[in-house]
Amino acid sequence: MQNFYENLLNNNKLYTKYGKVATYIPELAKKNPESIGLYIYNIDGTEYGVGDYEEKFTIQSISKILSLMLALEDNGVENVFSFVGAEPTGDSFNSIVNLEEKEIHKPYNPMINAGAIVTSSLIKGNNPDEKLDRLLNFTRKLSDNDSINICEKTYKSEKDTGDRNRALAYFMKSFDSLQGNVEEILDFYFKQCSMLVTCKDMAKIASVLANDGVLPWTGEKVISRNICRITKTLMTTCGLYDASGDFAIKVGFPSKSGVGGGILSSVPHKMGIGTFAPALDEKGNSAAGISMLSEMSEKLKLSIF
Repeated sequence: MQNFYENLLNNNKLYTKYGKVATYIPELAKKNPESIGLYIYNIDGTEYGVGDYEEKFTIQSISKILSLMLALEDNGVENVFSFVGAEPTGDSFNSIVNLEEKEIHKPYNPMINAGAIVTSSLIKGNNPDEKLDRLLNFTRKLSDNDSINICEKTYKSEKDTGDRNRALAYFMKSFDSLQGNVEEILDFYFKQCSMLVTCKDMAKIASVLANDGVLPWTGEKVISRNICRITKTLMTTCGLYDASGDFAIKVGFPSKSGVGGGILSSVPHKMGIGTFAPALDEKGNSAAGISMLSEMSEKLKLSIF
């Protein structure tokens, strides 16, 4: 299988030239657009890594699945979804239009920025530092990597340029769709998006979802099966922004992308996958990452549909 994954990566290197790195967050613009990595962690413990799989990058919107799981654990399903919906949207991930046009001004789902800001606000803690520690420790547990931390430069870059997210948050606050101190919530959100990870970290997190909340490397149950089910469902329907439907047709397993160039994919009862290629397509998803996952799904018959 190592040769298979090496060939897969080589087949799709050319797609790094079909996109551009994100520039609206200055730190992301510094990434090499030709970087490409892939890591697979099977729930039987076998694992494979090719390309730039050890390169660190910021998790960005992939963190939305982590904050969602923790919010569900803290508050229960019914309470969380009283603040955020579960429906796909055809608008961009940072759109304010879908908030403004609805009679009930709550976000469509937790995978867009407005929804993730809400779910982040629901994570429990006596103060912002305690909330961040809980999220970091949760991420470290699922990735089996105690060294995961915040990239301070990216966090400051996100905070300095995050006016659209501020607009979303204050709009929701004005309709009582967001509870708490807006600046504290946003600060936490910018930090969660700035966690540094690798393809291997993402693959191991995804393998826990694939294994219904059980760490494949120890057998410890860390997330309920129901929370995993809800998370994977939203990843399938909403995980690649307004390209989620097309991705479901071409690839067909739960995934979540981030503008840092990562895609985290979970193939139920089989494996977790982490890809990294920071050159993004027009929807904000990794061009080479999607291409690799599409070829992998077709050749290994991984689609859940």
